[in-house]
Amino acid sequence: MAHTRYPIDCMNTGTALAESRNDDPRGSSDEQDDVRRAAAGDVQAFERLYRAHVARIHGLTRRMLGDDLADEVTQDVFVRAWSKLDSFRGDAAFGTWLHRVAVNLVLGRRKELGRRRERFIGDGEAVLERESRTRESPTVRLELEAALERLPDGARQVFVLHDVEGYRHREIAELLGVTTGTTKAQLHRARMILRRYLSR
Repeated sequence: MAHTRYPIDCMNTGTALAESRNDDPRGSSDEQDDVRRAAAGDVQAFERLYRAHVARIHGLTRRMLGDDLADEVTQDVFVRAWSKLDSFRGDAAFGTWLHRVAVNLVLGRRKELGRRRERFIGDGEAVLERESRTRESPTVRLELEAALERLPDGARQVFVLHDVEGYRHREIAELLGVTTGTTKAQLHRARMILRRYLSR
């Protein structure tokens, strides 16, 4: 697929985030139709996909890379998705495929920045509720976001992927190129740090 123009180059991420909704704003059949149209080069169809998914992708990039890079990397994710739509086979939902593209791009960006993954020894135990359970409390969410910024890079990656995004340890290990024992240890460390921070 040879697209000559990226449809979201000039879009403002902040505006798109404000216009997007937390739930899936389009039915699955509409989205599948937009994916087909976008793969054929329909810019407007891709822009609809962008607005439907930008909030979640931006949240992922912000949690894993911080505020400074979130807008830029979010745009990069959608540019990458646009250029690789011909590789989307429809075996999973478009949102699932896009999320994988985002995770891989985020991990690549972290490597470019020369950040070394940290590995920890230990065993994890559940000490924090999933972020999805705290959506009713903006204060708790803000405190959690601030606490995430304090985590070492490796621990934050695993915590976000496991406790926020819902990946299994085996999937995280494959994404990060580590063992499941390492991901469990990193998750344990992240939870301990967060519990100490949030209990103050």
